[in-house]
Amino acid sequence: MIGLVLVTHGRLADELRLAMEHVVGPQRAVATVCIGPDDDMERRRQDIRESIAAVDQGDGVVVLTDIMGGTPCNLAVSLADRKQVEVIAGVNLPLLVKLAKIRSSEPLAEAVDHAAAAGRKYIAAAGDIPNGIVRVNGTASEGSKP
Repeated sequence: MIGLVLVTHGRLADELRLAMEHVVGPQRAVATVCIGPDDDMERRRQDIRESIAAVDQGDGVVVLTDIMGGTPCNLAVSLADRKQVEVIAGVNLPLLVKLAKIRSSEPLAEAVDHAAAAGRKYIAAAGDIPNGIVRVNGTASEGSKP
């Protein structure tokens, strides 16, 4: 199983984990690192390193961050090795749900690609959705659900 580490500004990582588990149920091998404005960044880098080690079950780890180029992302990228640790910036709930569902069955590179695609797929301006009807896989439904 691929391990997951969420690294974000503020408490967003904790809240994203709670939301993901609300949708897909409790998850093993998931850690969060929340970064505050007054934190010691070398301490947070060490927290990320320790979290990666804690969730690594031999199939790799995906570190998910909120903003490309932000401090959480930069710290995570400094620890990525591309073979066993990959970083995805711009995490959202559809991406997390997809990753939670496939991380036991797909290899790291494919899981990252599929999760990132799911994250992009569910970004839309409500004004671009005709009659408030969202089509997912050809099926119409009220509102948008990942």
